[in-house]
Amino acid sequence: MGIEISGDALKAISIADGILDFTSPHASVELAGLAAQARVVHVIGTTGFSAEDLTRLEAAARHAVIIKSGNMSLGVNLLAALVEKVARALGPVYDVEIVEMHHRMKVDAPSGTALLLGAAAARGRDIPLEDHSIRGRDGQTGPRETGSIGFAALRGGSVVGDHSVIFAGPGERIELTHKAEDRRIFARGAVQAALWGRSRKPGLYSMTDVLELTS
Repeated sequence: MGIEISGDALKAISIADGILDFTSPHASVELAGLAAQARVVHVIGTTGFSAEDLTRLEAAARHAVIIKSGNMSLGVNLLAALVEKVARALGPVYDVEIVEMHHRMKVDAPSGTALLLGAAAARGRDIPLEDHSIRGRDGQTGPRETGSIGFAALRGGSVVGDHSVIFAGPGERIELTHKAEDRRIFARGAVQAALWGRSRKPGLYSMTDVLELTS
């Protein structure tokens, strides 16, 4: 049996069971539009979307099941759920710092996973992350602002992905850490998400929904 080659992306997607997408924001938005037309599940592991991109994804999700996450690892999404609960329990008296390290070829910082974890901490505190995020420190920065969520990005070697969320309080620290050792964990999570999405109504979902981790 031969393999048909075609320039018609919609035709190819229409006969697929779903789309597992780890590409770029532009490509993911275009694929979401095709998924909406074909009514197939679209799993998005891409990061770095603009506000306009997210608006287009939300529009596509009115007609297709779209599952979007900054990380498809089951462990990372469980970590995010724990971060939200800890942030809610401890409050702003505990400073939050997110430290991530990736291989030397990674081009964006902070990582999508670090931002996912930061968003979880912000939800736990019921604050907008964009108003409390500290992305870099250099020179005379002054004392740390209470309630801020700090990010530190390390790059080097062949590290798949390490993420730690540190809650530093008076006289103690709580550290929650995930270390990715094999990129296949992202593929397994994406497949699980696609299978979950096949029985759902159109909408924009996350791995929190897939794993039923909603607090």
